[in-house]
Amino acid sequence: MQGYRPSERRRSLIRRKEMPLWQELPLLLVVAFCLAVLIRTFLVQAFYIPSGSMQKTLEIKDRVLVNKVVYDMRDPLRGEIVVFRGTDNWAPEVTEPVSNAFGAKLGRTVGDLVGVSRPGERDFIKRVIGLPGDKVACCDDKGRITVNGVGIDEPYIADGYNSDLNQPPNPSQCTSRRFTTVTIPPGEMFVMGDHRAVSQDARCQGPVPIKNIIGRAFVIVWPSSRFTSLSVPDVWKTYAADHPSASSEHTLRTGGGTPGTDFFVLPFLLSAALSARSGLPLVTRRRRLPS
Repeated sequence: MQGYRPSERRRSLIRRKEMPLWQELPLLLVVAFCLAVLIRTFLVQAFYIPSGSMQKTLEIKDRVLVNKVVYDMRDPLRGEIVVFRGTDNWAPEVTEPVSNAFGAKLGRTVGDLVGVSRPGERDFIKRVIGLPGDKVACCDDKGRITVNGVGIDEPYIADGYNSDLNQPPNPSQCTSRRFTTVTIPPGEMFVMGDHRAVSQDARCQGPVPIKNIIGRAFVIVWPSSRFTSLSVPDVWKTYAADHPSASSEHTLRTGGGTPGTDFFVLPFLLSAALSARSGLPLVTRRRRLPS
């Protein structure tokens, strides 16, 4: 076969190995599903907001993306919005009825695998207010919560969404704005909802172990009209600069909390998609996975 060069032979082999679209498409769908399951398990998960406890920051039926590895690299910060598993003291907050029909159950199972289902009854989303060693109380002479004796102006609490200042404290219900000073134990955090009038949170249900955090909510992705990042409010950045805690000092040393940390998964997704389509091997580096 004079004149048949090796490069032509390789091209001929590649052409013979190409699959028709009807065979390639199911394979790509299986690869995409497996990638979605891996990403949901270890990296980023979408969460459905079932209640109004975080209004107006998060509305019912919003969907947020949660970074599941950020707290493997640093500690949480005051002002961040986190998804966590509640303790036995925490009562479920789900307000919408759940269908038990077979189709609905199947949809929830598939949705949970790829990370787009509603959270479980023990999953909550709140804002971090206090970290280990902090003393959190309410209220000062302006009706504000205080952290280590400093009153906090909270711009994310909309007018009419705060709890009643004049109602006496109730240890079993978060209906009053007032609560006695709570010193946050080591390894725990004090969290509250932005809609204080309806949120059942650490005021009456107690602090939550930091190890129970599932991840940090960093962006609203649905509906598209509400697409926005969920950054730390400036009031908390200013407070952290003036009153650093052990957690915030650790974060500053390790360089955590920058916007780029939350979007590191995008290059991975692009690389995976290109690799699946072109047949090139996907090279990944080892990383520490969440426990």
